[in-house]
Amino acid sequence: MSKRTLAILAAIGATFIYGINHTVAKGVMPGHVKPFGFIFLRVGGAAILFWLISIFGPKEKIERRDWGRMLVCALLGMSINMLSFFKGLQLSTPINSAVLVTIIPIIVVVISALFLSERITLNKGLGIFMGFVGAIGLILFGVEARQDAPNIPFGNFLFIINATSYGAYLVVVKKLIEKYHPFTLMKWLFTIAIFINLPLTLPEALEIKWSTMPIWAYGSIAFVIIGTTFLTYLFNIFALTQLKASSVGAFVYMQPLVGILFALFSGKDELTLVKVLAMTFVLVGVYLASKKPKRISQY
Repeated sequence: MSKRTLAILAAIGATFIYGINHTVAKGVMPGHVKPFGFIFLRVGGAAILFWLISIFGPKEKIERRDWGRMLVCALLGMSINMLSFFKGLQLSTPINSAVLVTIIPIIVVVISALFLSERITLNKGLGIFMGFVGAIGLILFGVEARQDAPNIPFGNFLFIINATSYGAYLVVVKKLIEKYHPFTLMKWLFTIAIFINLPLTLPEALEIKWSTMPIWAYGSIAFVIIGTTFLTYLFNIFALTQLKASSVGAFVYMQPLVGILFALFSGKDELTLVKVLAMTFVLVGVYLASKKPKRISQY
């Protein structure tokens, strides 16, 4: 099997883990672990794992001028991003989170246009508008009467905060990725995030009743720490060694399919007309916003 084929399988594996995570993490919250307490476990566990695996990577020192960018990246990618997603997941539904996560490429386009002076074409502008309509549609019209989703509109709003924060993180972290080994970068970003998140996450982490927690909940927590956080980063890192970043990023389009199917088969969510219409608008919007303009041949 070629390295390119393995890279594609790694990207698909990361996408499947992300898709399943919407339902797995939701099943533990808030009965066994509250959302911010979950982030304490997730960030702390990932930091430990990345420090351990960094033993096999190069010994690099972060330059003083890069610490400011490191702090911003940790704030966007491991703090605001994760806190808003898990709190949103507690308040909303797995399918809504799987749909709204796909607006990340649209957010990247908008931020790149604002800060990197990248031109927004007609297709991109239409795509941004359609993605916005789909996201707002879920917030305004996606209300359901569910005990496990006490505030769906606000939860969906937090998913948009999550996507915006992660999209900004992808833009800001680009220079660091080009400069440092992924193991070096990840171990420091997650370590910084521990201290940023500590005031919000530690109180809920201390409330966890480990002695009365069922075995399946332990498994769900382990899945989020090892699978959703640690392995997905490793899979995507390997995929990036053989594939273009845009190709790896395109696998995010699979998340709604994986997330929705897993939520439906596990009986944790149900499909509604509003969700189908919102997903259609978001996916078409992402496609248009991410589509490269055709080059005009010159003869």
